[in-house]
Amino acid sequence: MAFVSNNTAYDISLFESEAPARELPYRKPRRAPQRTDRKGSPKGKTKAKIVVVPQRKIEQIRKRKHNPFKLAVGFAFSAVIIAVVSAIICGQVQLTELNQKIANAKDDLENMQSQYTQMKMNVDAKYTTAIVEEYAQNNLGMSKASNSQKEFVDLSDGDKAEITENSETGLFEKIADALSSLWS
Repeated sequence: MAFVSNNTAYDISLFESEAPARELPYRKPRRAPQRTDRKGSPKGKTKAKIVVVPQRKIEQIRKRKHNPFKLAVGFAFSAVIIAVVSAIICGQVQLTELNQKIANAKDDLENMQSQYTQMKMNVDAKYTTAIVEEYAQNNLGMSKASNSQKEFVDLSDGDKAEITENSETGLFEKIADALSSLWS
């Protein structure tokens, strides 16, 4: 298609800042007539439903006031969420601190056990039976027991059981014995 030049005049006064702005009236768009069937409903296409909202209603929606009850509920819900999250964080911090204390206590226990084992080995090395025997013979004048010093116990007589009676009886026991001897 070739460029067609026409001499249409333009109204530039709409773009000038000195000129007052004009409001253009609202026009309904023109619709092409639709084909209908015998009952009067359109063929093939459904009729478009256009909802016209008044300008006053649009302004009310834009300038909507907030419901104080909803705001209070929102703030309360936010406070509860923050409190729960804070409690969880504090619990995790305490749990971490306790786990660190347990780890430190385990390290201390291992160190103490290794020191105990080391000291026990030192004592065992320092006080062997040979060293103790030598000290007892040289410094204390002790010697090993000989057969003449040993005493043997003979238990071939058998087992014996002795029953001892308590010779001291109380006043009430004497009265009870006297009464029982009367009846028998």
